[in-house]
Amino acid sequence: MKSLLLVAVVAASLLVASPAVGAHDLTWQLRPTNTDARLRGLSAVNSRVAWVSGSKGTVLRTTDGGRSWVSVSPPDTADLDFRDIEAFDARTAVVLSIGPGGSSRVYRTADGGHTWGETFRNADPDAFYDCVAFFDRFRGLAVSDPVHGRFRVLSTRDGGRSWRQVPEENFPPALAGEFSFAASGQCVTTAGARDAWLATGGGPRARVLHSGDGGRHWSAVDAPLLSTASAGVFAVAFRDPRRGVAIGGDFANPSGAVANLAVSRDGGRSWSAAPASPAGYRSGAAWHGSSVVAVGPTGSDVSRDGGRTWRRFDGGSFDTADCPDHADTCWAAGEQGRVAVLTRA
Repeated sequence: MKSLLLVAVVAASLLVASPAVGAHDLTWQLRPTNTDARLRGLSAVNSRVAWVSGSKGTVLRTTDGGRSWVSVSPPDTADLDFRDIEAFDARTAVVLSIGPGGSSRVYRTADGGHTWGETFRNADPDAFYDCVAFFDRFRGLAVSDPVHGRFRVLSTRDGGRSWRQVPEENFPPALAGEFSFAASGQCVTTAGARDAWLATGGGPRARVLHSGDGGRHWSAVDAPLLSTASAGVFAVAFRDPRRGVAIGGDFANPSGAVANLAVSRDGGRSWSAAPASPAGYRSGAAWHGSSVVAVGPTGSDVSRDGGRTWRRFDGGSFDTADCPDHADTCWAAGEQGRVAVLTRA
């Protein structure tokens, strides 16, 4: 979806390691990028290596924890908006640009961004690709808004070198006005080897679609979030194949108190509203241990109990966040080239 705002949810292992740590102990430490691009795509490999992507065809990479950044943008892409990026190491990454028709593209690099290959360009004017996610280094999915009443998903089994459309009959019918939000690169997510979830909004009900067979077949369930042309589930994130959160809100009313969070304990087969939620629009999600942090244009919030209760710890604007597995560092990115790592104050 053509959303101009975004959010993410993140959780730091430092929160898990020290039960005494409270929300007031956390802070984002900025890592200047020397760009004013809005960075809605973020993929953190570890505490030293991270990739970000965004407007003006921007792709940046760091290998020293954000102390320095190198521009590794694909050539001749300054008019593209790279809303999502998935990196596997310091050399290999897949980046997705959004937009109608040929503006939706996928590029892949295997040499740290020195060279890129265009591996997909959308030829359907009715398709609009929003986000991409991988199960592992080889198998991944790229998601478009519905085309002719069904969501459209591409799959790859060779690390993004080639893509094949999942048969449209493998999806339930889309609701009137339903789509996904290209807000934080997290409208589709995976957990384990076979489970994937797709977030929706825009229609009469917010929904989460689930696949348990690697993205080949999908089913849909309602989620108790507000859904309008500017509201719905902006992101889903799963700690494992059973425990997940769906987060959203209304990007047209970013400070509004609306239904913006649901939790699942059964792999997305059902969703329930949490007793409390972040205050305002939040559109992304990431886990580290049992903690979750939500970030958005009006601030950042942390949950240390899997999404049941929340406390705000920062008032700055970020659009997306990521906590790499087996690392103590969480990253966030957003408007005006803002990138930060999560630390104790």
